[in-house]
This record gives sequence, C-alpha cells and structure tokens, in this order.
Amino acid sequence: GDMAGRTVIAETMAGAGEVGALDIELKELEDAMTANEGDMDRVLERYGEVQARYEELGGYDLEGRARVILDGLSFREAAVDGDVGALSGGWKMRVALARLLLASPDVLLLDEPTNYLDIESILWLESFLKSYKGTVVMTCHDREVMNRVVGKIIEIDGGEIRVYTGDFDFYEQQREQQTAQRAAAWERQQAMLAKEMRFVERFKAQAAKAAQVQSRVKKLDKIERLAPPRRLVERTFHFEAAGRSGDDVIRAENLCKSFGDLVVHDDLSLLVKRKHRWAVMGANGAGKSTLLKMMAGLLQPDSGEVTIGAAVTMGYFAQHLMEQLNAKRTVFEELQHHAPTAGIGTLRSLAGAFGFMGEDADKSLSHLSGGEKARVALARILYDAPNLMVLDEPTNHLDATTKKSLIKALSKYEGTIVFVSHDRAFLRAVATHVLELGEDGVHVYPGSYDEYVTATGHEAPGMRAI
Repeated sequence: GDMAGRTVIAETMAGAGEVGALDIELKELEDAMTANEGDMDRVLERYGEVQARYEELGGYDLEGRARVILDGLSFREAAVDGDVGALSGGWKMRVALARLLLASPDVLLLDEPTNYLDIESILWLESFLKSYKGTVVMTCHDREVMNRVVGKIIEIDGGEIRVYTGDFDFYEQQREQQTAQRAAAWERQQAMLAKEMRFVERFKAQAAKAAQVQSRVKKLDKIERLAPPRRLVERTFHFEAAGRSGDDVIRAENLCKSFGDLVVHDDLSLLVKRKHRWAVMGANGAGKSTLLKMMAGLLQPDSGEVTIGAAVTMGYFAQHLMEQLNAKRTVFEELQHHAPTAGIGTLRSLAGAFGFMGEDADKSLSHLSGGEKARVALARILYDAPNLMVLDEPTNHLDATTKKSLIKALSKYEGTIVFVSHDRAFLRAVATHVLELGEDGVHVYPGSYDEYVTATGHEAPGMRAI
C-alpha cells in the first residue's frame, strides 16, 4: 500500500494488528482530551477501556520492540523517525517485514525475506527467527539461514511434494540418497521387465508354454511401473578461458569520495593482484558499491586515482544493469545481440546454464522476474570471459541452483574478482581476501571468509551485539 505521510516507526506499529489500531486510537483520544471537544465523559470512558486493553496486549513496550526490530534491520535512528514515503523500494520492503515481525502472528509467512537485506540484517533476522515463538514458513535461497533456522524442508519438484526433517545440508544429502535409491529401484525393475519380456517373446509361439506365457503377461500387467528418475539438472557451461592480465590488476591510490557532507572514502589505497578474489565487506553506507563503481570507472573519486593494469578486460555487474536490458527482446535475442558471432548451440547452452532451458530462452525480457533478469545480465558477462570481474551482489534474487552453478563457474574462472555479497555460502566459496570498510578505517584480511570470521570474531563488520 501507499505508505507516505507516516513515520517509519508509526507505519511499523500500525501493522501490529489490534495493538497497533489501539495505539492510533489512544493518540486520537488524547488529542480530543487536550482539545476538550465533544462528549468528554464518553471520551474518558473510552480512553479507560482502550488503555486497559492496550496494556493487556503489551502496548507500552510496542514502540520499544518496534525500534529494536528496525534497528536489527539496519535502520538508522534518523530514518526510524523519518517519512516512510522517502524510502526506496528495498527499504519499504524492510518496513513491511518489520511490521510483520512486530505483529508476531502464530504463523509467520515469509517469501525470500533475505533478498533485500544486507548481511547484518540477515544475521539479525536469523537470530530473531531462531527464537520466534510461533511457526515460521518461508521460501529462502540463503543456505546459511536455512541451516541455522529451519527444522523441516518441503520440496516441490515436478508436481510432487516431499518433506524432509532437518536443515538444508541434511536435506541435500537425503535428497541425493533418495534420488539414487529411486534410480536404482527403477533400473532393477527395468532389468526384470526386460527379462520377462524376453521370456514372453521367446516362447509365445510355442503351444506347450502358452499357459506360462499367459500368466507371465498377466503378472507383468499387474506390476506397478516405477516412474523413470527425474534428474535435477546440474547447469554447467564451459566458459571461454579469460586472457591473461598483468600481475597488478587494480591499483587504488589515496581514494577520497564524499557525497555532500557524507565522507564515504577517506584515503583508501589497495592493490588487487592477478587471480585474487576480494570480498568487500562493510556496514550499510560504508561505501562498498561506491568503491566498486570507482574501480569500474563509472564514478570518479574526488581525489586519488584508480589505475587498471596491463591487458585487463573488465566485466561489471550491479542490480541497476538489469534495467538496461532491452525489454523488446527475448532472452535468446538479448544474448545473440550481445554475442553476434556465437553459434546458436553455444548461446542455447549459455541460456540453459543460467536456467533458461528450451523454450524458456524465448521468453520476452519484459516478462522476466528480477532474478531472471539478473541471470541474463550475468550470462552476458560470463560469456565475455573478461579477466577481471567486478560484481556487486551477483547472487541477489538468484535461486539456490543458479547460485551453485555460478559458484562452480567462478571456481574454474582464471581471472580476478572483486565482489560484494550478502550470501555467506557465496562469500565462503569465492573469497581469497577480505577488504573490510570499518567505522575505524580500512582493514585487509588475506584469507577466506571463514578465516576473516575467526580473525574478527564477527560474520559482518556492522554486527552489533544482540
């Protein structure tokens, strides 16, 4: 709905069911008493009723709880008391999430709640959901969240529903075992049917064996045929090998960048070497995207400079690039336009690797979801095989299968990567170095994401103690 005109805190509290409505009514009654208008006896009587019920429902700690939730979802204090209408779409989604969490229904239904969140908010949400009193049902593409929060997984695959008890890692193991068992049972049955059919074929012309043949045919008719195993397609694509760059890929020297009074970078220097994979970490507003844009040459620093090394070819990905796709084209046409010399087979398999199998590649871009558009934009970059990839939240909106194939593709990639991601499974799989933009300056951690977590004692720089 249209949220403008209310503060973020008021909007959050208004969604909290009965107690939210009572909060609004209390304020109206207080205004009426101050103005001393209308039937004062009636107003006072109603005020007493509302206040009693409000207290009973825990209304007086409602605002406190709302502020804790908004803080957990990374809202700065000024934003909490500011106009909701001024927020971007992603932040409005967070207000909608905050309303829901504050209302604490018996059953909390969440549709990919991590998509619009930064890593700090995801970590906060994870601990909130873990201690949630009611039932939580959610769709989610974040493996870590599923491993830490869920106790049951419902898989919908090809119209069949299966329930697994356990976390996501357990579900994956179980699913593989069960898939293998079903495949083995099917193969056993196929072998048995073939053997029986050979018997029938061999003896059907012999009168002496007629009765036996009849009974076997009857038996075969009665057998319930197992469905052939459906294989979950592992999407792979053989990317061109990236040409070799020089050893110094990006040299950032004394970068300073401000927006108005807000100083985002102050004297930042960094050298990115060939084959390094830098994860850029930093709390909201620390300037992660700004740094990537300066590296990609889309934004000039106020002072200092970014030098790109010898023979470096760059691919840059960010969410806003999805807006630049041509809505009039189909997925296949967009890839064809991007790579006019590529063969049809190559482009079909590229489309398939990013989840556009068969006729899905003929979908019009104007009908695609955010996740589908992101997959098209990533497919274009990976096809070009640049030897430097600058990726800003490449896994946002991607489903678990596509994430897995992206991680696989990047593990074979010979080039250099600088990226921002809120997905811990992705950070863990890709990073060889971590650059942390902290409130007290810039810190460099050579090593994997897990080593960074061990070294700093936190999973993300902006984590406040809960």
